[in-house]
Amino acid sequence: MNQLPRAKIFIEGRYRKLSRELPQTIFYCPDCKGHPRRRRKCARCEGFGKLTRESVQELVAWVAGKAFGTRKNKFHGAGREDVDVRMLGAGRPFVLELIGPKNLEVDLAEVEAEINRRNEGSLEIQGLHWTEKTRVAQLKETPHAKEYEALVHVDGDFDPARVSEFLGERIEITQHTPTRVAHRRAAKDRVRWVEFQAIEPDPKEAGHLRVRMLTQHGTYVKEVLSGEEGRTNPSLADLLGVPCTCVSLDVLAILDGEGNPEPELLAPPTFGAGLS
Repeated sequence: MNQLPRAKIFIEGRYRKLSRELPQTIFYCPDCKGHPRRRRKCARCEGFGKLTRESVQELVAWVAGKAFGTRKNKFHGAGREDVDVRMLGAGRPFVLELIGPKNLEVDLAEVEAEINRRNEGSLEIQGLHWTEKTRVAQLKETPHAKEYEALVHVDGDFDPARVSEFLGERIEITQHTPTRVAHRRAAKDRVRWVEFQAIEPDPKEAGHLRVRMLTQHGTYVKEVLSGEEGRTNPSLADLLGVPCTCVSLDVLAILDGEGNPEPELLAPPTFGAGLS
C-alpha cells in the first residue's frame, strides 16, 4: 500500500516494565537535549545524547515502526513512572501514534509477540489493538489513582501499635514540590490523599518494611514515605515516628480516580467500535 500523505494511525495496549533502568519515553540528556551538534562535546552524556540507551517508547516503536514502515512516532501513556520504578500488575495503558506509515496491513498480534520476544525479562506488552486519536486525550486527561508496593528502610524502632491508628484510613497530605523535580515543576503545595493498606516487616531484609498503599493521581510517592524533611506532611516517617527511606518502588495497578479497579479495556470488535 502506498504511503498516505500525513497519515497517522494509533494502536493501544498496556505495558509492564520489569526493569529499573528503563524510562517510559526517550530520556534525552538535559544538557545537550540530544542535539546532533551539541551532544558531540557534551560531558554529561559523552556524546550519546541520551541518559539511557533504551526506553519503553523505543522498544515498542522499533518493532511497530518496522512493521508499518515508518520511524516517526509519538508515545502517549496514562501517566508515567520513574525510571527506577517497575510497572507490574496488568500494566499501564498507552497509545502509540505512528506517523506516515507505508504499510497498513499489519497483524498486531504478531507485532505484540515480537516486542515481547525481543524484550523478555525487561518489557511486556499486552492487548495491542487498533484505536483512535480520541483515546490520547482520554488517557492523558483522566485522573488515575495507583496502587504501589515499596521496600522501605526504617532507621530505628517504632511501636507497632502506631500502624493500627492509620492503616486503611484515607489520609490527606500536603506536598511541597520535591527537590528532585523542582527543575521542571512549579514550586507550590499540593493536597493529595493516600491510604496505607499493609505495612509488614520484610522477611529478607532486617530493618525494612514492605508497604502497600493507594495514592491519588499526582502524588509523589517516595516523598510520602520519607517526608523529605517536612516537605510532605504527614509522611510515613511522621506516622511511625522514625526516619524512613524508599529503597525500591513498584506500581501494582492503575485505578480509577477513587482507587477502584477500572473495567478492563478490550480490543473493539471492529476499528472505531466502542470508543467514545
